[in-house]
Amino acid sequence: MLTLQSENDIRVMNVCIDDDRLTVDLMDGRTISVPVAWFPRLAAGTTEQRQNWELCGAGYGIHWPELDEDLSTEGLLRGAKGAIPRY
Repeated sequence: MLTLQSENDIRVMNVCIDDDRLTVDLMDGRTISVPVAWFPRLAAGTTEQRQNWELCGAGYGIHWPELDEDLSTEGLLRGAKGAIPRY
């Protein structure tokens, strides 16, 4: 009997972000690249605020403390877009 075993490690290894793209490198070697415009809080942030990210959720998420934004690798892989903030 053939058994499939998942060896995908979707924890974050690195994050690069500029005015146009959010690029996330995963531990399993994949890279996710999405438009920053998908995430209004990131798009509205300054370069310095966007560069100030930290890992959260045991490495399965990214948190921007100054922008109150949290993204998960699972959501990024699904192509989920960010919510419009309500101020």
